[in-house]
Amino acid sequence: MTQPLAGVKVLDFSTLLPGPLCSLLLAEAGADVIKLERPDLGDEMRTYDPKLGEDSANFVLLNRGKQSIAIDLKSESALAQLTPAIEEADILIEQFRPGVMERLGLGYTALAQTNPRLIYCSITGFGQRGARSREAAHDLNYVAATGMLALTSGGDGAPSLPPALIADIAGGAYPAMINILLALMQRERTGRGLHIDVAMADNLFTLQYWGLASGALGVWPGTGTNLVTGGSPRYQIYRTADDAFLAAAPLEDKFWEAFVGIIGLDVSTLSRMPPSAAVEAIATAIAAHTAAYWEDRFAGRDVCVTRVVDLRDALHTAHFQERGLFKYAVVAPDGTEVSALPVPLNEEFRHACRVRRAPVLGEHNSLLERHSAS
Repeated sequence: MTQPLAGVKVLDFSTLLPGPLCSLLLAEAGADVIKLERPDLGDEMRTYDPKLGEDSANFVLLNRGKQSIAIDLKSESALAQLTPAIEEADILIEQFRPGVMERLGLGYTALAQTNPRLIYCSITGFGQRGARSREAAHDLNYVAATGMLALTSGGDGAPSLPPALIADIAGGAYPAMINILLALMQRERTGRGLHIDVAMADNLFTLQYWGLASGALGVWPGTGTNLVTGGSPRYQIYRTADDAFLAAAPLEDKFWEAFVGIIGLDVSTLSRMPPSAAVEAIATAIAAHTAAYWEDRFAGRDVCVTRVVDLRDALHTAHFQERGLFKYAVVAPDGTEVSALPVPLNEEFRHACRVRRAPVLGEHNSLLERHSAS
């Protein structure tokens, strides 16, 4: 089956996570991705620990199947060297602060003159315009600025560090991929590309739809007081006798009634209690037995209860192994083969090669010479 993005050419000027993850999705769907890197260090992600040979394992996972060109974008010859590739490109991804690409002669307005069909995607924290558009920030800052981090606050009122880079992935890479695909569809009708402005902070509000819905009615979510932030006994984490944890989310009545019955409590009694008292009663019941005991009791029952496991255990769970999430592999520049990063693409769309390489810095510089010669 021909991949949906076969023949699509991508120039990726981005570094670290949001842009490279977006271009990884494009590469896995068949696009030819050329990664533009600094001649000295390349993408800063190459330097991160842990290492696979000279490069970071993070870099290897995020850059499977791409090509690398090392070029000094500040040099006088950079634009001339890149022009043939720009003329052929379908998509350009960049992640600099607003104005940087313009100063390099690589802004959208200039490149659209060279290639009117170019789809130019800019990924930034706060967008191309606005009071904070040039503010230095990282994922934690965007989560803080949009009200999301406050919702992680515990009993002492202190927010907790999120366990994932939510803004980079859910606010950056995924919206970029969605908009690029929409732009490709639109270009089929209009024949022209466009400039896509992906602001990671903006897209975090979408993830807080329930809080916005409540706020529209004048009830803004508070710390640990709402349905999914700790204010309900039906959406909690409970400790077992052996200091393991159960994630319990029996929100609907049929799940709730089954859950309460299994742990030996009475639904009508719990319903008369304040939420905090109901949480305490359930916590006491769960704490009386081990996690294995409760797993056995809940097995085969619709109760929406899951044991909390670590990443290593989750990786080797029979279910995810059967799903084939980790059957693909990536080879590091030193020859080490590891499981490729699972990506949210349907099996039929992914590259046919099970094993693909991550590029050595500047490995494909001959492509520039080839473009210039043609």
